[in-house]
Amino acid sequence: MKRLAGQQPLVIWSAVLVLLVILSLSGSWLSPFDAYAINPSERLKAPDAVHWFGTDNFGRDLFVRVVMGVRVSLSVGAAVALIAGITGMIIGLLCAWYRLLDLLLMRVCDGLFAIPSLLLAIAIVGILGPNIANVVLALSLVYVPSIARVIRGAALVIKEKNYVEALRAQGATSARIIWLHLLPNVISPFIVQVSWVFSVAILTEAALSFLGSGVPAPTPSLGNLLLEGKKVIFTAWWMTFFPGMAIVLLILALNIIGDALRDSSQPGLKPLPRSILRQLKKGTPSR
Repeated sequence: MKRLAGQQPLVIWSAVLVLLVILSLSGSWLSPFDAYAINPSERLKAPDAVHWFGTDNFGRDLFVRVVMGVRVSLSVGAAVALIAGITGMIIGLLCAWYRLLDLLLMRVCDGLFAIPSLLLAIAIVGILGPNIANVVLALSLVYVPSIARVIRGAALVIKEKNYVEALRAQGATSARIIWLHLLPNVISPFIVQVSWVFSVAILTEAALSFLGSGVPAPTPSLGNLLLEGKKVIFTAWWMTFFPGMAIVLLILALNIIGDALRDSSQPGLKPLPRSILRQLKKGTPSR
């Protein structure tokens, strides 16, 4: 925690993420407008003191709709990270311990890896139908293999440790070794991978909604807000600018937090201190 608190970018972008979460939960209370109320007389108004982000092509307040879009994106990303993370961890641990399951499930994961994630998500949503629940299910299926493979690799390293062999010799059951000894030692790569899935799921959901295969209208999503703004991008720039900035801030915050978690969990990836680098350049040994 001390190492994390000393990283200024992490503190700044964590504050940005917390601010976005607070806005997504309480932003609709800050504005008196309804996200679904159509007002043709207010159509495509530029940002002002009344409509902070302007209005869309139906006269709806864009600030409230962007706030609700951030809420939808965070909900989808968190649900995908939770479902894919738990499922991928279970699959990875079982594949690392049981050879037969490894041969079967990892080949399935290899097959899913061969298909681009966006195309696979579009295909699954196309079969199930476009709604939030199906988008979460599709993205969870898409990102389970990546988490499972990372957890499997980390668990295989732990599996070969001497204390695991000692546990086997003492008669410990497979379930006890997996859940009490392998699981705690793969938490660090698991957290890093889940943070990456969180950010990528938000971006993929926005892409699906932009392509018309994600969250259906009139529910505001950052992706379908961008789709609506694309039609009037040269006359109403605010309809693409504010949803786009929301996506950029979300992805940047989650990626920087994920990088900080990776660096803190794997100190070997961090750069050497400047004093040691100067000594190495001079050829003098470090004391």
